Amino acid sequence: MSSRSDKKQKKGKDTGFTCPECGSKEVVQDLEKGERICSACGLVVSEHRIDHGPEWRAFTADEKDARSRAGAPTNYAIHDKGLSTMIDWRDHDSQGKRFSAKKRSEIYRLRKWQIRTRVHSSVDRNLAQAMSELDRLSSQLGLTKSIKELAALLYRKLIVRRLARSRSIDAMVGASIYAACRLRKAPRSLEEIARHSRVNRKKIGQHYRLLVEKLQIRMPISDPANYVPRFITELGLPGIVQQKVIEILEMAKTNRTLITGRDPRGLAAAAIYIASILTDHRVTQRDIAMAAGVTEVTVRNRYKELVQKLEITMAP
Repeated sequence: MSSRSDKKQKKGKDTGFTCPECGSKEVVQDLEKGERICSACGLVVSEHRIDHGPEWRAFTADEKDARSRAGAPTNYAIHDKGLSTMIDWRDHDSQGKRFSAKKRSEIYRLRKWQIRTRVHSSVDRNLAQAMSELDRLSSQLGLTKSIKELAALLYRKLIVRRLARSRSIDAMVGASIYAACRLRKAPRSLEEIARHSRVNRKKIGQHYRLLVEKLQIRMPISDPANYVPRFITELGLPGIVQQKVIEILEMAKTNRTLITGRDPRGLAAAAIYIASILTDHRVTQRDIAMAAGVTEVTVRNRYKELVQKLEITMAP
């Protein structure tokens, strides 16, 4: 009985509701009648409200999936956004029985033509190839779903508007990933992307500049602090080191000569080296340089600058 009454009525405080009669903010919502009633004076404030929820009830996740009539959400990382259907490759019916030889040949022919109809224009063929490359690169780089979706969206804007004709698909996908990583403040270097791509760093950089120019994107400046969590994870250092690194980089931002014109990866690597010494979790410059993708000379130079300009006292 209690669950039934809860379904019928919901009582609570609504910050956007004020009773025109008594000024109360307490409201009762009658879901069956579609009415909003003031709990203080009983005034029916509104009626005939539409219930946008489903008309069915489900008590388990399996029931919810079985009764839902909506498919998966659109996905920009699939060339057709995941809206088309697929004929399964398994040659079995709904009861698990295997098809006969004649039926298998018919299903094979239907599957082949269904794939052909999904990719019928030059734009679709381009997107199909690009999204396959994007999926491969995202997997090897360990990118999050949001970064992958943003990279796919940037690439789609270029192709659908025909702003990048006769360009390398692999290079443009790499440029889209590089731009998406910077926009999501989880930057990856061009060298790192080129290491897993089929094109070199120079070509990805050229296509990145084209992407920024054509789409008129205001790209944020790379912050050394954005590189720190990934480097700390790769080096297996505790959270106290990361906290100290962030403090050092915040101090460095007060002196523009330490930041301007410096590779953010080198600054992050030097700050990690200093923090590892200060917190007694020492890591060699060689290991830090390998994790950051810079040379040991860069780590040493940035380390000396930070210690000297910030007047940090290092333990022997």
